[in-house]
Amino acid sequence: MAERRKFTIPGPAGALEGVVHLPEGEPRAIAVVAHPLPIDGGTMDNKVVTTLTNTFVDLGCAAFRFNFRGVGGSAGEFTGGDGELDDLIAVAHFAYDQFGDLPLILSGFSFGGNVAARAAQSLKPRHLVLVGPAVHRFAAPMTELSSDMPHVAQETLLIHGEKDEIVSLADVLVWAAPQQFPVVVVPDTGHFFHKRLPLLASLVRRHFEGVAL
Repeated sequence: MAERRKFTIPGPAGALEGVVHLPEGEPRAIAVVAHPLPIDGGTMDNKVVTTLTNTFVDLGCAAFRFNFRGVGGSAGEFTGGDGELDDLIAVAHFAYDQFGDLPLILSGFSFGGNVAARAAQSLKPRHLVLVGPAVHRFAAPMTELSSDMPHVAQETLLIHGEKDEIVSLADVLVWAAPQQFPVVVVPDTGHFFHKRLPLLASLVRRHFEGVAL
């Protein structure tokens, strides 16, 4: 079993808590995974998040998952995305401090996918993996703000459930169409990939087959 280490770092709004999962041997890359919407119960222990984390460890990454501000032991309050963007960037810089200038993989699920896509604009990761990303941001009480998920690199892996009840596939395809961006659609699958987590892990692993991390 991969080694796990809890960490607490100074974040932009106070302490941020998280866990780093370490592969056997020296890591080949760093992966940072962002969790779904905090005001809807999203935490770093979400099953999609832990599936992504474990998959990145299997690929030889030092994989970081963490709680956004106001979740679990992380200080602060939910901001609707902008503060959470700063949180993810802080964790990525902490990961660099721990493991040096290894290639960076950013990943996120749902709300976390939106945040990861936005963070990629400044962090310039080697790879970006998005699962069920919220192409719209939300703030309490679940009020739609804007369709602001930025365009991403063509080599980004975006996986979405055909029957996603939270972020509709139709909305994702509208976002993808202007950039002719390919979307991997998992048939007969909802937002939380119930009974499809092994398939999700397999899709991520296959994406990285023969790819230099």
